[in-house]
Amino acid sequence: MLQQHEIDRSVALYAERQPSLVAASASFVELVTSIIDDAGINYLSVTGRAKGVASFAGKVHRLAAKREEAFEPLTVITDQVGLRVITYVEGDVLAVADLLRQQFTVLEERDLGKETASEGRFGYASRHLLVSRDAGAGAAYDPPVCASIQLRTVLQHAWAEFEHDVRYKGTVPPEQVPDLDRRFTLAAGLLELADREFSTIRDRIQAGLSERVVEPDTTDPRISARELATFLAGRYASAGWSRTEQYEWIGGLLLEVGIDSLEELSAALRQVDTERVTAGMGYKYPPGAVRRLDDDLLAALGERYLDLPSNNRRREALAGRLARLARLAEPSG
Repeated sequence: MLQQHEIDRSVALYAERQPSLVAASASFVELVTSIIDDAGINYLSVTGRAKGVASFAGKVHRLAAKREEAFEPLTVITDQVGLRVITYVEGDVLAVADLLRQQFTVLEERDLGKETASEGRFGYASRHLLVSRDAGAGAAYDPPVCASIQLRTVLQHAWAEFEHDVRYKGTVPPEQVPDLDRRFTLAAGLLELADREFSTIRDRIQAGLSERVVEPDTTDPRISARELATFLAGRYASAGWSRTEQYEWIGGLLLEVGIDSLEELSAALRQVDTERVTAGMGYKYPPGAVRRLDDDLLAALGERYLDLPSNNRRREALAGRLARLARLAEPSG
């Protein structure tokens, strides 16, 4: 059993480390946000935090009360840097998980929703990944370069936050606990059904987008986000939606190359074999619609697209993707 002086030592060491974890948390949020944005996957929010000293101390005491053997809190407690990615539908949770596996070393992964379902219950649903920025980390946990990332839909998040708030305030009389458990279980089942309905609604709307006619915004020289969403739903039927901001962003890039209408965009992409381009990129996650368009524009315009002023910050990454496209053009054998 962990002794009190060992607990005090761990908490003191954590208090010294915590300011560096605050910086690490902010860095992780910025990195994960940029990775998901670059992939064109739709999401509601990416947030993060470094575990507070009081929260760390409380968790050490709870673990010490449960464990008979001694342990090292600074390595056992792996959510010292924590991130949460919230999406609208379950399919985007899966897409983000695939993306993070490609970008980080995954030290541990749990699908708590699947674990709950395997027990024949409804309840907490969230996918947890413990990741490292160090490609050579192996199975090592090192808080400054590691983070615990929760992936949830907005409905899963609502259930988890409300359940946590109610239970951890400790204000529920013991005689009401069974009824409370039953009601939380019922709510979890209803929200799982709602998540499925949201996915169906999204898929049906997306499938019908290409048949809609959207009037252009005469006050903005860019192709509007609505116009692009409609056009891309037809061109990339299997791709998920991207965020509204991403449609607006790529509309600005199109304007930089002189494309301000869907007719001009269609003409620019006419010779691009989009399926071949996507296959050549070797994605291990389903790229969103804006990422697919970004790839096709790179294939169509080459160095001209690479050299756009708005692409300066990502020029190196685009050059790597352009090199992959060049290999597609090389004769086989």
